[in-house]
Amino acid sequence: MQQLVPDEAHDRIDINPIGFSDPLRWLWRGLRDMASQPLISLFYGVCFWLMALILLAVFKSNPEYTLSAVSGCLLIGPFLAMGLYDVSMHMERGEPPSMGSSLTCWESHIRSMSMLIMVMVVMELLWGRASLVVFAVFFNSAGMPTTATVLEAVFNPQNWEFVAAYICVGGFFAGLVFASMMVSIPMILDRDTDAITACITSLRVFVDHTAVSVFWGLLITVLVVLAMLPSAAGLLVVGPWLGFASWHAYRAAVRVTAAGAS
Repeated sequence: MQQLVPDEAHDRIDINPIGFSDPLRWLWRGLRDMASQPLISLFYGVCFWLMALILLAVFKSNPEYTLSAVSGCLLIGPFLAMGLYDVSMHMERGEPPSMGSSLTCWESHIRSMSMLIMVMVVMELLWGRASLVVFAVFFNSAGMPTTATVLEAVFNPQNWEFVAAYICVGGFFAGLVFASMMVSIPMILDRDTDAITACITSLRVFVDHTAVSVFWGLLITVLVVLAMLPSAAGLLVVGPWLGFASWHAYRAAVRVTAAGAS
């Protein structure tokens, strides 16, 4: 167990050991939370589904604006996720969760959340810039890409350099975002931690348990990809399910002891 002691806070942060069976346990507990709160789960599921439909519509009609649409989702997504964490947190404490509390839980953490979202948007902008470079160097097409030309490039064996470069660049930034956000948002909700401490803690969880974290990320990716077929309707279930499960991932990986507590 590795111990972290932030300079600005006196709370002791311990990184707990986790194994490969733990992500499956988080999914089970998330499913249990979702089943116990069907109306709240449905509300958030619809929100995630609508976000996915907007992204799909933008990609089909104007793919050059897809990254801008993703930026908008990055502004909304963390607040939706925090609402789900709030529900799981109240149930864990034996308190009745409510829709009102889940929708307003971010208000007392607005400074930390704003900083965290700013970091996410900066990383997404860097990701977008790197993607444009990949398109400029490897994408063999005149003018702005369209849905047809992008899909043609992906499935054309002659464009393997473009596909490989895009996967490498996208994988790097996706991994960086995942490592930074793995436990940061639930930690802000649970302990009112500042964004920097929360991100550092999340990165330490990823570094200390890289294999398990990658396995957890792959599970999330597979479930999201399956949920996107067809018409992203699976997000009605998978969206809130992963939100609840992510709270349990945080609780299993991080233990915070208040200053002065034994």
